[in-house]
Amino acid sequence: MQRRLFTLFFLFFCSFGISKAQDRLQLADTLLIDGDTIVMLGDSIIFKQQVKPVYWEKGGNFNLSIQQVSLSNWNAGGSSSLAWNTALTLFANYKKDVIIWDTKLNVNAGFNRQGGRSYATRKTNDNFIFLSKYGRELTKFWFLSTQIDARTQLLEGYRYFRPAGAEVDSRSKLSDFLAPAYIQSSTGLNYRRDFKNKDRISLIASPFTGRFTIVMNDSLSNAGAFGVVPGESVRAEAGLSFGSTTDIQLYENIRWRADLNLFTNFESLGNFVVNLNSVISLRVNKFITTRIETILIYDEKVLIQQDSGPPKQAIQLQNMFNFGIGLDF
Repeated sequence: MQRRLFTLFFLFFCSFGISKAQDRLQLADTLLIDGDTIVMLGDSIIFKQQVKPVYWEKGGNFNLSIQQVSLSNWNAGGSSSLAWNTALTLFANYKKDVIIWDTKLNVNAGFNRQGGRSYATRKTNDNFIFLSKYGRELTKFWFLSTQIDARTQLLEGYRYFRPAGAEVDSRSKLSDFLAPAYIQSSTGLNYRRDFKNKDRISLIASPFTGRFTIVMNDSLSNAGAFGVVPGESVRAEAGLSFGSTTDIQLYENIRWRADLNLFTNFESLGNFVVNLNSVISLRVNKFITTRIETILIYDEKVLIQQDSGPPKQAIQLQNMFNFGIGLDF
């Protein structure tokens, strides 16, 4: 009997203590300042900071590689040279509720200077690519998206050759800033999926695509370069397009990024304009990176000057292997 009474008194005092604690918590003073909650309980202050959602993901990458050869009284022959190549990538991705907006800018430039030749400094790399895609979610992985793709170069481009019987090289202008420039606008279905390690795959197919070829250099436009009507600066086309963006980690410290763009005109369905940019990055440490870059372009309306014979359609291919400074930010 005594044991039962003791147990009842014990439960009573415990429940009384719990109720008093709850009363103290209910009587606590609460303040709300700029979305942050401050709870004052007796002499104690509990600060609860509201977690603000992050809608933007921003960053970029900068790469620089330099090669230098200096020869003096070198009996084995050769010539002094200096080469450098740089690449800048910036991105800003937005995601809120059912809205996505991905934007990326790539700028590449490279030069080679070699002593003992005409036009000692020559361009080896020059690309400006801007991509922006806005979409609205239909399902978890499918979006209705509109994309802008703009491509050009920043400096004049030349073809170097040595005429028969000449002792020095000559050059002829092939291209210039905004000559050509390609602007493509497309609307269609976009399949987009994110994975771990920030891997991402995005595919967009558009039955409604407008493509504009711009040639702002008078001498090139008068010659009808890049498919424009001689004397005109803009050529407009309508057709179908397909685009893909890949950003995946192949192995630890090895990453592959690639952008593919295909376009076919309604007037010549099946004849595709192809633009492929691929970069494999092998990171040695925080500051040193090896990059293998490949650019492939094919456009049946662009005729390539040959070493012999008339200009003809051809695949344009650029390969670069760079080892140098690589900074992520």
